[in-house]
Amino acid sequence: MDPPPTKFWEDLAEDLRDPEFLREYVRESVRIATIDELVNKLDEAREAAGLSKAGLARAIGADPAVVRRLFSAGHVNPTLGTLAEVAVALGMRVTLQPLSPQEREQVTQPLLEGRAADPEVLAERMAAERRTRRDKALAG
Repeated sequence: MDPPPTKFWEDLAEDLRDPEFLREYVRESVRIATIDELVNKLDEAREAAGLSKAGLARAIGADPAVVRRLFSAGHVNPTLGTLAEVAVALGMRVTLQPLSPQEREQVTQPLLEGRAADPEVLAERMAAERRTRRDKALAG
């Protein structure tokens, strides 16, 4: 049985009824989760390759502090160019993948329409996305 909703979740669900807030919340939630996932996977690949952060920085011609911040800072916002450079130095590339039909219904449609059929479900979906990424990072 799910715990009763808290005031925070009730307020968030209410705020998600505002189309502008909903769009910003969805964009930010997906952006944060996507960057976290990419950075975590790149750091795992770096470790698996036995490559130091300084060695990776040399490979991409970046200051070592840039690479340390990328993998150490809690809130990073790297450019796609930086992620692509790091990926290729690790023998990888950044690619796009389509969302599942369920994700399109729960995330893409509200973003495009500016409204969610069920704001509570959308709020929980975005929170779950962030938790999943965070939990994977902490487990790794």
